[in-house]
Amino acid sequence: MLALVTARGVLAQVRHVSPVPPRAARGLVARVYAQLVRDFGMAAPPVLLHSPAPEALAACWMMLRESLLCGDAAARVVKEVVASEVSAANACPYCVDVHHATLRGLRGHDDPRLAAVAAWARATGERRSVAEQPPASRAGPLAAGQQPSCEPVAVGQRLPALQPRLLAEREWPPPGAGLTAVGERSAALEAELIAVAVTFHYLNRMVTVFLGDSPLPPEVPRRARGPALWAFGRLMRPAARRTVPAGASLPLLPAAPLPPDLAWAGSGPLADAFARASAAIEACGLRSVPGPVRDLVTERLAAWTGGPPPVPPGRARAQEAGPPSRAWVTEATAALPGGLRPAATLALLTALAPYQVDDGVVEACRRAGQDDRSLIELTAWASLSAARRVGGRQPAPSPVNGSSVERTNP
Repeated sequence: MLALVTARGVLAQVRHVSPVPPRAARGLVARVYAQLVRDFGMAAPPVLLHSPAPEALAACWMMLRESLLCGDAAARVVKEVVASEVSAANACPYCVDVHHATLRGLRGHDDPRLAAVAAWARATGERRSVAEQPPASRAGPLAAGQQPSCEPVAVGQRLPALQPRLLAEREWPPPGAGLTAVGERSAALEAELIAVAVTFHYLNRMVTVFLGDSPLPPEVPRRARGPALWAFGRLMRPAARRTVPAGASLPLLPAAPLPPDLAWAGSGPLADAFARASAAIEACGLRSVPGPVRDLVTERLAAWTGGPPPVPPGRARAQEAGPPSRAWVTEATAALPGGLRPAATLALLTALAPYQVDDGVVEACRRAGQDDRSLIELTAWASLSAARRVGGRQPAPSPVNGSSVERTNP
């Protein structure tokens, strides 16, 4: 029912590219769409927007499915806290609306012990001040008072220790979540939550570039938005409470080795999913991102420590009087040939300041010869490159002794 309700008008939410309509989907795109509706419960625009590039679509879905929907170490409600708080930190109001509404529909969403997880999630990447964030995104789910707030933690700080009771209490999270019991489970728990954080650092960038500020149609009156999002959360509740088998998305993409910067994923289906997805998006980058542009973005990310890009010297006063300046990207791309600057501008903005991408940036890429597929492949590569940088800064969990991990029966 949810898929039927939300499918109408879903394609119209996507800007800059034309996604493949579900009825026209064939091959890999059709297989991803079928899994998406079956397992996520709706034809989600953040995934559908990737459809002009089938391999990027499969990679996006694989990371989302295997991190958020699967796994037995962290309950879905804990993962939704991570998704909501990473999205709030990245000033992505669309994802905040979707995942906060889903979170509110899950039992235990207001447990005060989730505050430590929320603080860690907010600190994993960009830490813009309130003054630098777009007004629509300044109040995240915790800031609005629905859950207790807590002091932020430093970027790279280890995940907070979660007592076994927090993840395996009899009535919360809901029965059937497939939680691990007491045992050597810390590495699996950390891997799952880092995977959710990395996935949403990726998705937030793609959503900011290709979607608007809210999943609700613009014609919904402001006073009706709260009730509409509450109803959305209620509709999402059955799908969010279902458990899905890990690894079902893996056949969508060929096997690949796990890169060293993704070692936090450990082993098993989660690591396999991120290995396959990262290989697919690296191939997208090789196809659609010129070598000098890849080198430039890689160099800038190597020096990036989180937060927005620094304002070039002498420009700070001008920026105080208006919207965030793109002078930094103009200076960063100045040494490139003119024909490469549009792609470099879009790639750098997507990776480091996606809220600064506008119609003019995309149109410049179009004039340089990029089509829907190459736009998605370029931005997917830039987004995942930044997200992998975030994940690589998190402490690597110790190996799991699988024989010592127990599962609670639903």
